[in-house]
Amino acid sequence: PEYINSNVLLQGLYVKLSINSPEKFILYFGILTIIVFYVKSALSFFTQKSIAEFSHSLKGNLSSKLMQSYLSAPYTLHLSRNSADLVQSIVTYTDRFCIGLVLSLLTAISNGVVIIALVTLLILTNAAASLGITVVLLISLLILNPLKDKLAYWGKQGFDASAEIIRILNHGLGGLKETRIIGCEPYFEAQMDSAAKKYSTNMGLASGYSNLPRYVVEAVIISFLIVFAFLFVTFNQDDSQNITSIFGVFAIASIRLLPAAGNTISCISVIRYNIHSLDSIHAELKEAEEFESQNKKLVPAHHSQPQPKLSFQTQIKIENLVYKYPNAKTNALEQVSLTIEKGHSIGLIGKSGSGKTTLVDVLMGLLDPQSGDILVDGISVKDKIRAWQNLIGYVPQSIFLIDDTLERNIAFGVPDNQIDYQKLQAAVNAAQLNEVIERLPMGLNTTVGERGVLLSGGQRQRVGIARALYHEKEILVFDEATAALDNETENLITDATKALSGSKTIIIIAHRLSTIEHCDRIYRLEQGCITQSGNYQTVVLNQ
Repeated sequence: PEYINSNVLLQGLYVKLSINSPEKFILYFGILTIIVFYVKSALSFFTQKSIAEFSHSLKGNLSSKLMQSYLSAPYTLHLSRNSADLVQSIVTYTDRFCIGLVLSLLTAISNGVVIIALVTLLILTNAAASLGITVVLLISLLILNPLKDKLAYWGKQGFDASAEIIRILNHGLGGLKETRIIGCEPYFEAQMDSAAKKYSTNMGLASGYSNLPRYVVEAVIISFLIVFAFLFVTFNQDDSQNITSIFGVFAIASIRLLPAAGNTISCISVIRYNIHSLDSIHAELKEAEEFESQNKKLVPAHHSQPQPKLSFQTQIKIENLVYKYPNAKTNALEQVSLTIEKGHSIGLIGKSGSGKTTLVDVLMGLLDPQSGDILVDGISVKDKIRAWQNLIGYVPQSIFLIDDTLERNIAFGVPDNQIDYQKLQAAVNAAQLNEVIERLPMGLNTTVGERGVLLSGGQRQRVGIARALYHEKEILVFDEATAALDNETENLITDATKALSGSKTIIIIAHRLSTIEHCDRIYRLEQGCITQSGNYQTVVLNQ
C-alpha cells in the first residue's frame, strides 16, 4: 500500500479506477499482469513464427530465383564460372543472407521492442537507475565494437573455405575412377584437410566470440544493479519498503531484460559475421536481373507455358558467322557460311581447336555471334532462339544422365504423369536400345546410377539418341558422340545414326572419319574458317 501511495503512476491508476481497497487493487493488478504476460507470450510466439517462416520462405524464393538465373544465363557464364561457385551461391549465400542476416535482424528488432518496453517500465519506476543501466550498456557496446571487424573477417574466411570444400568434393569425387587409378587420393585428402581446418577454425572463432557480447552485457547489468542497490540502501536507509519495491520491479524486469538483451547482442554478432553475404547476394541478383532483361530469349520455356513454334521445311542457312570468345585475341569463327538441306546429314571435320564445337554452339543458340546470322527457311532465329532450340536434339561425347531410371533419363525433364509411352517405345526402337533394356533387371525402371555409371559408354550414347528422339527433335547434333567408344560400339551408334538419315537433319562433329562416310556433305574447318566442302570422296579420300 505504501508503494502505491509513493508511486505517481500507480497512485493515478488507483484513483482513476476508484478502487477503495489496496487489496482489490493488487488483485486487479495481478490479474492484469497475468493477462499481459499471456498476450505477450502469444505475440512473442507468433512474431518468432512469422520471422522464421518469412526468412525460410525468402531463402526458398532466392534459391529458385538464382537457379532460374543460372539456367537462363548466357552460355559464356558457364564457360567462365566454376559450377561449385554457382552451387555455393544457391546453397550457402542464400542461407547466410536469409537465416544469418535477415532472420537475425528481424529477431533483434523484435527483442528491441521488448527491451524498449522494459526500459520504459524501469524509467517510470526509477529514472536514475534506468539511465545508469542504459549508459553502462552503451559503454559496454562501444568497448566490444572492435569485435565486429574480427567477426566479419572470420565469416569471410569461413565462407571462402566452404566454397573450396565444394570444389574439392566436385574434383575428387567427380573423377573418382581417375583419382583411384592414378593414386592421388592423398592429394585430395590433403586439400580437404586444409580447407576443413580453415573452415572449422574460423567458424569456431566466430561462433564462440559471437556469444561474448551477451555474457559481457549480462555481467555488466547484474554488476550495476548490485552496486546501485548498495549505494541506494546506503543513502536511503529510512525508506526500506520503497527500496524493496523498486528492486522487486528491477529484479522481475531483469529476468526478461537480460535474455532479450543477450539475444539481441548475439543476433548483432551473427549479423556482423554474415554481413558479407549481403554484397554477394546483391551482386548475384543484379546479375540475374541483367540476364532477365538482356537474355529473355534464352529463358527456358516451361511445360506449363505455350511452346513457341518455328517452321523448318526446306533449309538452314548460316551466313558469315563471326564469333570471338571473351578476352580472346583472335576470332574462333571467321566469316563461316554454309547451307544444310532438310533431311540431309552433314559432317564437320578438322583439327582440335579448328572451330567445330564453337560453330555448333553458335548454331544451337548457346553462343551469340558478333556478326552473321542463322536463317531457317529464310527467317532469322535471332529473336526466336527458344523456338529454334526446340527443334534441336544434342548428343555430346559425354551424355549427361541423372541418377534415376532409364525411363526418366530418356524422357528427360518430363513429369511422370506426362510421359508418352508410345513415343518412348518408338525412341527406344530407333536408338536400338531394346536388347539393352531386356538385359536390365527392371527394364526401363532400372536406375542407371550417377552419370549412368551402370551403363556402358555405347549404351549411354544410345540413351542420348533416344532422348533426342523422344522429344521429337527435327535436327540432331552429334558432338564427337562416338569418340570414346570402341570400333564395334561405334559401328552400332553409326548404324543407328544412318537409320535416321532422311527423316532427321543430322550434324556430326567427327572424331573418326568413318562415322561421316554416309553424310551428304562434309565441311573441313581450319582456324575458324571453312577451307573445303563436298562429299566424302572429295573432302576425305582425295585429301
